[in-house]
Amino acid sequence: MKRLEGVNDFVIRFANVNGSGSASANNLFAKAIFRMGVPVSPKNIFPSNIQGLPTWYEVRVNEQGFVGRRGDVDMVVAVNGQTLHQDYETLVPGGYFLYDSSKPLPEDFRRDDIAVIGLPLTLLCNEHFENAPMRPLLKNVLYVGALASLLDMELEVLVDSLTRQFRNNPQLAEPNIRALKLGFAYAGEHHADACRLKVRRADKAGDAIIIDGNSAVALGALYAGATVVGWYPITPSTSIIEAFGRYAEQFRIEPETGRVKAAIVQAEDELAAIGIVLGAGWNGARAFTATSGPGISLMSEFLGLAYFAEIPAVLIDVQRAGPSTGMPTRTQQSDLLACAHASHGDTRHPLLFPCDPRECFEMTADAFDLADRLQTPVIVMSDLDLGMNDHFGPPLCWDPNRVYDRGKVLGVEQLETLVGRWGRYRDSDGDGICYRTYPGTHPDKGVYFTRGTSHDEYSAYTEDSGAYVATMERLRRKWESAKRLLPLARIRITHPHARLGAVFFGTTTPSAYEAIALLAEQGIPINTMRLRAFPFQQEVLDFIHNHALVFVIEQNRDGQMRTLLINEGNLPAHKLVSIVSYDGLPVASRFLVRALAEALAERGLRHEQLIVQGGGQ
Repeated sequence: MKRLEGVNDFVIRFANVNGSGSASANNLFAKAIFRMGVPVSPKNIFPSNIQGLPTWYEVRVNEQGFVGRRGDVDMVVAVNGQTLHQDYETLVPGGYFLYDSSKPLPEDFRRDDIAVIGLPLTLLCNEHFENAPMRPLLKNVLYVGALASLLDMELEVLVDSLTRQFRNNPQLAEPNIRALKLGFAYAGEHHADACRLKVRRADKAGDAIIIDGNSAVALGALYAGATVVGWYPITPSTSIIEAFGRYAEQFRIEPETGRVKAAIVQAEDELAAIGIVLGAGWNGARAFTATSGPGISLMSEFLGLAYFAEIPAVLIDVQRAGPSTGMPTRTQQSDLLACAHASHGDTRHPLLFPCDPRECFEMTADAFDLADRLQTPVIVMSDLDLGMNDHFGPPLCWDPNRVYDRGKVLGVEQLETLVGRWGRYRDSDGDGICYRTYPGTHPDKGVYFTRGTSHDEYSAYTEDSGAYVATMERLRRKWESAKRLLPLARIRITHPHARLGAVFFGTTTPSAYEAIALLAEQGIPINTMRLRAFPFQQEVLDFIHNHALVFVIEQNRDGQMRTLLINEGNLPAHKLVSIVSYDGLPVASRFLVRALAEALAERGLRHEQLIVQGGGQ
């Protein structure tokens, strides 16, 4: 049998039981690799909240910096008896199967194309640790120590990490460090040459950090000056509010009173939560909420009110495939159409598509400026993978000289010097964006009545059809103005004469870039465009027009981004080909390679047909 070999390039899957304390140990392992200067991508690929259910945690190690989910597994650490057979069959030929050999494997485990490594984890814990309640937790640390030995990792890095983790509780540090060293010594003595996958110290991490997207969103909201949060708990968005609360308690304290300068209000449901946000936004506060797909449906009516009454608001949608769809809570990009047109018709909302925690931070902060500037709800489209998993990426940066953009707001002096009659919904600049005032700005000027029903440009109620049409046409102009304010797509023209293009966004990005690179090595050139916002700018449409065939890669069944592109750009449907993944797991680069190759084969395209001869498009 030929065993897999590789240095700083492999995938390990930990098969655990939810609630067993394994997450901390698995995270310790991943971050130790990061501290050795190697890019690493840890993913909880089934983050169930139900105790006792199976859970899997994948760690991708890749010195080249490909940190999207790859697909296929080189090594399994199997410590869940419920999924033992499934995990055994998951391994690729030549892979490594680590299991708790305190009990023998069933007789039907008969693969001769993988290496089986037995570690008597339970027996070792029972023999060396008297504290019975701690044994299941220490067993996790023990297999991390064994892995470190098998992979030739630096034990000192792991010991230092545990020392830091338990710096305030040295009584817990001692047994954990002992378990780590015990696993390391046992594997070194009994399986010294069993594994040919290795981790070597490198200088490939640079100034990168590891952080989850929800924490980055919370920091973005804090730095943007958010002071009001209306929310209702829903997985996987709840940790945004929890993180915002922690950061506010740390950085938003009034020196005189010691009080937190933020109002975080848990509402009775999602509709009330967005209502709190709109009330605060109307009063001039920067406010936001966070939710997931089901919450969008409940918030829809108020989002329509905010669109028509033109009230700033920020909403973070951590998309998921959830129990309401019959699937356990997993990741998807499944709320695009619901968010783009939330309400009962003739509404369109700006969407932002971050692809990593840094963009979660930046786009959340930008969303508050955009909401104020455009006087409308702005929705940041995260997802469960981005929000709840740790990600390797660039550090978060903030310009200390940045000034918040509050948009067209009339102050006291402007109201005093105003010539002519002011109208709240009067477009004096031709960009569809009107001037507003904050309540209480002036004792008798700048007053208006906010309503969700039909109004004229002076905010007076009317049932005149012409006034309604004029308002809707002005909102259309504002939509065009939004295109100039939103972030542009990132376009990569790797081959100027390639006939093929690929479009993707959000967490599909790292796996898509890797798949495109692998296809390029096979002589299949594909130019790429990463979408970062909706509405789409002209550059997006030009990219599609300039390629004969464009693949739209996304994580939902129905190709919702493809639908948006066709509808908004009036594009020919045959030109846009859906490449979709909707199993609820982060999309894998190897899946995309197969799907793209199959799509080309179905159309009978040969290598020589993928380049425009003579250079013309």
